[in-house]
Amino acid sequence: MKRKGLTTGGVMNVSEIQDFVPAVKDLASERPIPSAWRPVLKQIVSDLAQHDYQLSKGIAEVAPVSAETADQIRNYVASYGATLTELPDETWISSVCMWNGKRWDALIDLWTLGEGRSDLLLAVQVTESEHGFAYAVYMVYVP
Repeated sequence: MKRKGLTTGGVMNVSEIQDFVPAVKDLASERPIPSAWRPVLKQIVSDLAQHDYQLSKGIAEVAPVSAETADQIRNYVASYGATLTELPDETWISSVCMWNGKRWDALIDLWTLGEGRSDLLLAVQVTESEHGFAYAVYMVYVP
């Protein structure tokens, strides 16, 4: 995925992030993050910003984060050298997902206190579930 935040015909603008965005199974192109996922993704990042890398408080429909993945996230954030912060609505302009035939792979731009939108990405795998969607935190990294 390129993570340009593209929609059909061009770059998303701020007014587009306020519109309803469905989860689309499109093998051909990346899509904006669906509206239904955004509150869960914001909660994941909120917990990460509070150094809860295993999401120990629990978030409905989010798989527990393994100790190994939590260590990877902790180490990557520490080596990046900035403090994660809550996601502003502007993150949906550039964050993207793509259907791979079995699940969506989502890349969420992370924000830090010192720089705003950072080079850090949160990678999350999203599948359909009987309750809507299920989420698995994959990693945090700089591409």
